[in-house]
Amino acid sequence: MARIIYSLAGEGRGHATRVKSVVEQLRRRHSVVLLAPGIAYDLLASAYDQVPQVVVHSIPGLHFQYRNNRLEYLKSIRQALPFVWSLPAHVAAVERLIQQEQPDLAITDFEPILPRAAERCGLPYISFDHQHFLLANDLSSLPITLRWKAWFLSLSINRFYRRQRRTVISSFYAPPLRRGHEDTEQVGVLLRPEILQAHPIHGSYLLVYMRRVLPQRLRDALQGCGREVRIYGVGRQPDEGNLKYREVDEEGFLQDLIGCDALVSNAGNQLVGEAMYLGKPVLAFPESGNFEQAINAHFLHRSGAGQTADMAAFTLDDLRRFLERLPDFRGSIVPDAIVGNQRALAVIEQEVGAILAARPAVPSAQAA
Repeated sequence: MARIIYSLAGEGRGHATRVKSVVEQLRRRHSVVLLAPGIAYDLLASAYDQVPQVVVHSIPGLHFQYRNNRLEYLKSIRQALPFVWSLPAHVAAVERLIQQEQPDLAITDFEPILPRAAERCGLPYISFDHQHFLLANDLSSLPITLRWKAWFLSLSINRFYRRQRRTVISSFYAPPLRRGHEDTEQVGVLLRPEILQAHPIHGSYLLVYMRRVLPQRLRDALQGCGREVRIYGVGRQPDEGNLKYREVDEEGFLQDLIGCDALVSNAGNQLVGEAMYLGKPVLAFPESGNFEQAINAHFLHRSGAGQTADMAAFTLDDLRRFLERLPDFRGSIVPDAIVGNQRALAVIEQEVGAILAARPAVPSAQAA
């Protein structure tokens, strides 16, 4: 048994869902100290309140900034400056926690505080996220504009950390690795037990998850599609005919995902991967200005499991064409190729085993 300290970023629910999937496997054999900011802390602290093998601590985090529902990278950078200035103090606080908890290994999901504290304490750590695909993968299949944006975003990856023992990428797609990154481990999407144990059915309704706002063009198309539509992410609102609005609720959303005919959502890696594992075609609308989601949508389209659309020009006819192709999209999905839980756990257990084996043996009392 080892003690593992695990940190994650807190923008959206994808990081928390991915980390929870890993922790559910780790806590069977190890104890885990989780460090999470914002929404992720709220979700994980509630989930593990009565689980003795897992302790959850709150840490500061970075958050994307939006204007008119468009991701603003420059504004996000400006808003991050106070966090950057306070980073030494945050690192010192996590150093003290490491000294107190005495973990054997650290894991980080694109979070910058724990890796710096681990380096100062001599604690080995693993990078385990989605974002490192920008550095490690050959993205030459992208359109030229997305390729340049991916290159620009990749410049920031090493600013988070760069001295990890292993790099693990969790993604529903796996382009070839670039030269120099051959030791990177590519695993599929990390799935919650509820997803792995589900028995999906294909109901007649559509499931929609849009963060913050449901654009009018999409609303109009959904109203005219002739199906029930269950909508999450934009808050509880009065139902409008076939449009049924739901509060964000993990259990309710999961059951609706298991039973829907298709998913309409932003292009987050975790949710798209969960839908694909359940055999659900995806109609993806990348958040405006979110280049990472645009790349996810590109690879969704290439997989044949769904398509991406331009919100500014989307119409009811576009939605009808997507619905007509649902059998083709569903036939392109290979669920077993999506799931990465066992491969991910194997990497962590290899590192834990190597670290514990390298420690000097402690003399027994009899030998002394």
